[in-house]
Amino acid sequence: MSDMSEWNLLTLVGADRPGIVARVTRALYGTGCTLGEASMLRLGGNFTIMMMVSATASEQSIREALQPVAEELGLRLHLDPLQGGLHQHLLPNVQVRVNGADRAGIVADVTEALVARGFHILELESDVAGGAERPLYIMNIQGYCEATLEELGEALSGLGERGVAVDVSPVDLLIG
Repeated sequence: MSDMSEWNLLTLVGADRPGIVARVTRALYGTGCTLGEASMLRLGGNFTIMMMVSATASEQSIREALQPVAEELGLRLHLDPLQGGLHQHLLPNVQVRVNGADRAGIVADVTEALVARGFHILELESDVAGGAERPLYIMNIQGYCEATLEELGEALSGLGERGVAVDVSPVDLLIG
């Protein structure tokens, strides 16, 4: 379909409001863009879009089509050429769920223990729940690892002593 050199990574960040996705994707469609893999999510009161965009149009044409939308919606726009197209990544086989009293260092502690066992993080989402008096940190990580679930659980077992609960489980991929 598309040559790998035609892909760009589009990043938009701004205050969350209704209509961002519709306006951005309509502008991209108008330039003849094809959308690839995408991640769009709310972080605090902000909305973030990261997506692969392919087009026969130039990078400049894509910027010109998006600039009025970005300005009207108060979005910061960034566009970079990508080396590599779709379907060039590992599929996750392990999911790690973490929760505990919110404190500095949880992400570093968990990810260092995982990487020491050869874990490749493919997606990480986190949130803070509860109130200001008792915040609860919640993190979900999906990744690929050849280590067993037991080995990963053992690598993370020391976190329980620091008030962090961890659950390691397989990811069931239903393909086809």
